[in-house]
Amino acid sequence: MKMLLIHSDYLEFEAKQKTKIAEETENLKGKLDECLACFIAVEREDENKPEGVAIRAVEEIEKVANQLKVSNIVVYPYAHLSSDLSSPETAIKVLKDIENILKEKGYNVLRAPFGWYKAFKISCKGHPLSELSRKIVAKEEKKEKGEESKFYLLNPETEEIIELNEENINIIKDEELLALAKHELGIKEHRENEEPPHVKFIKEKDICSYEEASDPGHFRWYPKGKLMRDLLADYVYNLVVNMGAMPVETPIMYDLGNKAIREHADKFGERQYRFRQGNRELMLRFAACFGQFMMKKDMYLLPRYLPLKLYELSTYSFRYEQRGELVGLKRLRCFTMPDMHTVCLNLEQAMEEFEKQFWECLKTGDDLNLSYSVIFRFTKDFFDEHRDWFFKIAKEYKNKYGKDVILEILPKRKHYWVGKVDIAVIDSLGRPIENPTVQIDVESAKRFDIKVHTNEGEIYPIILHCSPTGSIERVLCGLLEKAAIEAENGKAPMLPVWLSPIQVRVIPVAEKHYDYALKVAEKLRENNIRADFDDRDDSVSKKIRNAGKEWIPYVVVIGDEEMESGKLTVTIREKSTLKKPYKEKMTLDELIERIKKETANYPYRPLSLPIKCSLQPKFH
Repeated sequence: MKMLLIHSDYLEFEAKQKTKIAEETENLKGKLDECLACFIAVEREDENKPEGVAIRAVEEIEKVANQLKVSNIVVYPYAHLSSDLSSPETAIKVLKDIENILKEKGYNVLRAPFGWYKAFKISCKGHPLSELSRKIVAKEEKKEKGEESKFYLLNPETEEIIELNEENINIIKDEELLALAKHELGIKEHRENEEPPHVKFIKEKDICSYEEASDPGHFRWYPKGKLMRDLLADYVYNLVVNMGAMPVETPIMYDLGNKAIREHADKFGERQYRFRQGNRELMLRFAACFGQFMMKKDMYLLPRYLPLKLYELSTYSFRYEQRGELVGLKRLRCFTMPDMHTVCLNLEQAMEEFEKQFWECLKTGDDLNLSYSVIFRFTKDFFDEHRDWFFKIAKEYKNKYGKDVILEILPKRKHYWVGKVDIAVIDSLGRPIENPTVQIDVESAKRFDIKVHTNEGEIYPIILHCSPTGSIERVLCGLLEKAAIEAENGKAPMLPVWLSPIQVRVIPVAEKHYDYALKVAEKLRENNIRADFDDRDDSVSKKIRNAGKEWIPYVVVIGDEEMESGKLTVTIREKSTLKKPYKEKMTLDELIERIKKETANYPYRPLSLPIKCSLQPKFH
């Protein structure tokens, strides 16, 4: 909130013309003598805590009024103080709250109407305290004792839960789970401020880079990076369709004049792109919830349809992260979110689906060869009622993966969910990258008027939110950070073969080998293998080094021996170390068969770059 305070001989106003956002009122004119005139602009950041900002504004007004020894206050809406205004509804509420609180304190208050063009006259007294400006921010609410979340380590076998704190945190022996626990408890590590290696990799590997002509935290994606994103999108698409989801597409922009959308958006906090178009306040989505909920609201849902899953690759989603927190693909303002919402008849069906979707989320870690760490979050009421169900899941997880989980217990519900699971990859600096999630939403169906028609009447269903991988960008972030850890351990870093933009590079030893090498590369492409042919005027050793820098999984060098014998010399990156490449002899057909087997059941897209390296452009 911005506020201009003027100690005045008088302020007089008269409302002349009504705008589309004007409040209904009969108070269209007024005058107050010997007053403190408070010109107020309610801002977007006040949306989250309108009551708190009204209280802070009154405290400031009262402090100045006491200094000036005045008891007459004019509350005057004045949008010109800010270019980042709140919604009209919030502004009116805050202004009315300020008026009422001041009246309760014994002040004589005149409030000018909101949303009207007004003529006004004011006479400023002209002394050192007669003109003051203030920036008002709501106070942080102090948590009362017992309101804080508590974190626990589980022993699924004994069903014992051990409360975690800074003193006993090292009872967690799994290094990755320990890193996640430290993050949740706010325990800072000495490497916190280092730049993660993937920030360097995304540019080095021609994946993507920041777009300087855009807002910070937005990226340009080069052909290799675009290919990788598309392959990951295809992977998730196949996964959710096999789970029974129906893909849909919805807008990226929503009208905050819609009450349900505003309430849902306000729960997310201030990290939003909001803007005005004429008299409408709009926002860019931060997930696919809005569009899918509006779609479900218009559906005639019957119990036999449930559980009903809608899926969207939310391209794009927007979150206005703080500029200082933007870190490569881990924290950015524009991202691609696979987002599935499941309508469930009741809590029992929702818990069954939650369990299934949890295992599907873990499967993505297996498929991507990423190591996941798991934290469950429940309200105390939900956990107490469903403790046995939760321990059954934790025990099955321990048996399959040999890992423990962390549990967060919230004393009461403060979000739309009563339970969720968050799954993270730990980066090379020991910090979590949040990836898959499943959430049990008990609130949104009623807010958006989503109903299921049963024989007993209409009921509000339970809705699950699920992102099976987390954002596509964070998946890439996790894979690149994993590669950095491999490099630290002396292993040759690489991406999964099915996701590598170039899967095979063919290198001729001399010009006389060019035609044969080119035919090898062409045959690989004919068999849906992304191959290229290094025809550049470099030495063979430099070409091999370049292929290594690009993390190409298979490098084929062709000289006289290979042409005569028909056996290729293939460097296999997965079996190589940074100091020693691993080579095998195999025929072209054997190489094709090997890659086909390695990439079976994963999506394929052709390489869009020219087959000859000399024709492949550089993007930075």
